[in-house]
Amino acid sequence: MMNSLAPSPQSSDAGAHTGRGSCARMMQQRADHRPYFFLSYAHTPGYGGGSDPDMWVERLFQDLCGHVMAMTNLPAGSPAGFMDREIRSGEGWSERLGNVLANCRVFVPLFSPRYFASEMCGKEWYAFEQRAIHHRARSNQPAEAIVPALWVPVQPSQLPGPAERLQFNHRDFGDRYVSDGLYGLIKLTLFAQDYEQAVYHLAKRIVHVADTVQIGSGRPLDFRLVPSAFGAPGSGAGAPRPMRITIAAPTRHDLPEGRNPEYYGDNPQEWNPYHPAAARPLAYVAEELVRSLNYQAVITSFDEDPGQREGKQPPSTPEILLVDRWALQDEDLRRRLAAFDRENRPWVTMVVPWCRDDHQSRAAEAELTEKLEQTMPVKMRQGRAFCRVAAKGVPSMEAFGQILPQVVEVAAQQYLRHATVYPPAGGRHSERTRLMGPMGSTQFIPDMHDPAMDAEDV
Repeated sequence: MMNSLAPSPQSSDAGAHTGRGSCARMMQQRADHRPYFFLSYAHTPGYGGGSDPDMWVERLFQDLCGHVMAMTNLPAGSPAGFMDREIRSGEGWSERLGNVLANCRVFVPLFSPRYFASEMCGKEWYAFEQRAIHHRARSNQPAEAIVPALWVPVQPSQLPGPAERLQFNHRDFGDRYVSDGLYGLIKLTLFAQDYEQAVYHLAKRIVHVADTVQIGSGRPLDFRLVPSAFGAPGSGAGAPRPMRITIAAPTRHDLPEGRNPEYYGDNPQEWNPYHPAAARPLAYVAEELVRSLNYQAVITSFDEDPGQREGKQPPSTPEILLVDRWALQDEDLRRRLAAFDRENRPWVTMVVPWCRDDHQSRAAEAELTEKLEQTMPVKMRQGRAFCRVAAKGVPSMEAFGQILPQVVEVAAQQYLRHATVYPPAGGRHSERTRLMGPMGSTQFIPDMHDPAMDAEDV
């Protein structure tokens, strides 16, 4: 009788291929044991020495895990979900949260007014959303893997941009769920059946999204450095703040002689410096990254309105300028970039994407870097250390995703410092000076005499 484990009488190449296939299947099987969901919630402060106020969230978590285990083939011992109460005392919370958010399949935020006021919840949302953005950048396919749940009903005006943009119909889980939220259903025995129905349908949605979207694992982020998807602490909800993304790049029709056209499109906004690793133009990846920080991005080309670039003007919005070094081969564009640089607009931060896998760009790097330094010396030396790093060349899509949020916040800070203000009428007032313009409704201009701001031109 033939041993079923013995190799079949095939060539050694075929056997090696079979072995590689088995390894691939084993790796996929292990990947399938990742947690189905991450439950993100705002901790409720204790009051009156009573019971743990978050015990009801833990009950919801256990009920969801039970349903997910029943609906899937997860083996015993594999985590169906994760909530931060599982972090043991003494365990590094930042590392554990970063690892789970880099691997879980679905993100489940528990909506409540307290949730959107929580910086930590915003950090969790941001960390997960980065995986979806990079998935879309690489594949140019949808990657919506956030399944929100109502813990307490939230007014639309209380939703920050990332939550407001979610395409999700809460009424699929029942009218009582929409009017009272899971907290109201779980607390009142009268609504026990409504609670069971809502949780069951929520678990079904989690499993369906996990099995259909299939976002791959990402790189764990350091939670001490991660920004909040809901904006700066204290900025409140409401309309997202504006941010301009300007592209200075050639099109496929006006490239320098010999330059590979695969990285370009019919307009500057279609420039894709990280091709073929990225399937989407960089402007639209940058737009998603900016939106994930609760900004409203507007994409423009440096060529769209040359007259607007002539002469120094007060800022109308913070701005990110994405520059392709190959654009400097166009003498007219180089002249206008030099004039723009001389105006010294610190609310415009420059990022220079430069793919290390683009052999043509690597061969011309020394020449084009020198040309950029001669053309835009102010931008090359302006701002904090990471701004100067961004101006010297960002070598990959992953590096671009890491550095862009930092330069976005610098642009926003500088805008607040330099924007036109309305002084309070009628003498001295204790109220701080308010901004004029689209950011004025939610932000205040920093104190111009703050030594920390004067110490470094951020």
